[in-house]
Amino acid sequence: METKKIFSKDLRRPRRKTTHNKLNLGDRLFSYFCNGFIGLVCILTLYPFIYVISASLSPATSIMRNEVILFPKDITLYAYEVVVQYKGLWIAYANTVFYTVCGTLISLLLTVLAAYPLSRKRWKARKICSFFVVFTMWFSGGMIPFFLVIRDLDLLNTRFVILIYNAIAAFYVIIMRTYFERIPQEIEESAKLDGASDLTILFRIMLPLSLPVVAAIGLYYAVGKWNSYFWEMIFISDEGKMPVQVLLQRILLASQMGQELVKSLNKGERTIPITIQYACIIVTSLPIIVLYPFVQKYFVKGVMLGGVKG
Repeated sequence: METKKIFSKDLRRPRRKTTHNKLNLGDRLFSYFCNGFIGLVCILTLYPFIYVISASLSPATSIMRNEVILFPKDITLYAYEVVVQYKGLWIAYANTVFYTVCGTLISLLLTVLAAYPLSRKRWKARKICSFFVVFTMWFSGGMIPFFLVIRDLDLLNTRFVILIYNAIAAFYVIIMRTYFERIPQEIEESAKLDGASDLTILFRIMLPLSLPVVAAIGLYYAVGKWNSYFWEMIFISDEGKMPVQVLLQRILLASQMGQELVKSLNKGERTIPITIQYACIIVTSLPIIVLYPFVQKYFVKGVMLGGVKG
């Protein structure tokens, strides 16, 4: 009985804190500095976005008086009403969805077809072709020669040029090739013994085993195509074929566009082009902002997939 009491008392004794888990003064100062620096970066990153939202929800008089600093004042949705009722915005939205969906599918198909042969060691030209793929990451033909090639192919002002001009990225080919190399070759050899062709092995065996890298790269392609505007601005002159980012760029650079939008709606309320520009920024960025929290894990996975085998 006495031994049981002593044993139970020992169990009730609080455990002593070990000294090796304590941080010294230097470690704590470094931790405070890192947390403060990260917090400062977050503030500097989020403040422009918060200001744009607040300015788009504020009347023109408050912006002209510099009364909007962080939060909106006298909230009004007039700028959004003007933007939403502009038909050109929805046409540009439809074009962007088409370019993003179809362009991402084309890019994934070409990337898979390029990465799979580069991952097979039995292909004799594997090394030299890999060199040429990587070479395009270092050097390019230049903007003017690229434009002349597109012009000579009679692709200017067509939807097809938006789908193919950036259809494949060498960096993503390397990532997918590295992932294909991690899949055991015994699986391919067993499929070969059963009479499967290379295309059958690729689409029925390799791709189902590579869904994580396909999803990550497809997401990177989709975000890049949604945000792209530079070459679209050069290649497309027809307003009916413009993506939404090109329309946004025109609204931001041409202040007269804002005045035309205001004149198109006669509501008796004064506004200025800058409020409409802020509203356009929010409207065009809203889909990515809404979707990003749900697909953030694929961005992280995409970064980790580029690791080189040890």
